[in-house]
Amino acid sequence: MTDSSSAWSAERAAVADACRRLGAEGLLIGTAGNVSVRTEDRVAITATGAVLADLTPDQVTVVDLDGKIVSGRLRPTSELDLHLGVYHRYGTGAVVHTHAPMATALSLVLDELPCIHYQLLTLGGTVRVAPYATFGTPELAESVLTALEGRGGALMANHGAVTHAPTLDKAVEHALLLEWACGVYQSAAALGQPRVLDEQQQLAVIEAAVARNYGTTQSVPPVQEGP
Repeated sequence: MTDSSSAWSAERAAVADACRRLGAEGLLIGTAGNVSVRTEDRVAITATGAVLADLTPDQVTVVDLDGKIVSGRLRPTSELDLHLGVYHRYGTGAVVHTHAPMATALSLVLDELPCIHYQLLTLGGTVRVAPYATFGTPELAESVLTALEGRGGALMANHGAVTHAPTLDKAVEHALLLEWACGVYQSAAALGQPRVLDEQQQLAVIEAAVARNYGTTQSVPPVQEGP
């Protein structure tokens, strides 16, 4: 194990930046939640007990894919097994776990968050709610891994939310999207029964997104000026 402050500096800084952004967006409170990013066979992950909205790079620990500390002086988050499980099973690049208020609220009452808006297709559509299990346990990790099958995010009953993606920036964006969708559902449900996109409507969105290269900037030919 190395304690060099320069080791894995880019990954540590990226995780700290992501935590501060999530904190600024209101998705993190105190020490609740954890964030990690994978580089080959190493994972930079938040330390247990750290205040995430104020996280500094030295509060990020680097472990291997078996959970052995390879750099850092602080014990990693109690949800280490969950993060490593996502990496092993889905080969993803980053994991974000929050106790975001809207997501947590819906996890108390729903068995799944239905596909109420086409942007949820970014996460795979309907968002499952993993059954409750005590934090930091293998039971919780397995429950969440099952809920994530074919999905970029899941709710955790009476707990919070988790998202993953190929990059840390994208995993953070997924967490923000999921919290937004939970808020929309909560607002709509207070007014009546929210309408849900059916399978045909979801397929049409996917086809339109592919045809239009939706979600990316696209250049246009230069404007031809007159004589």
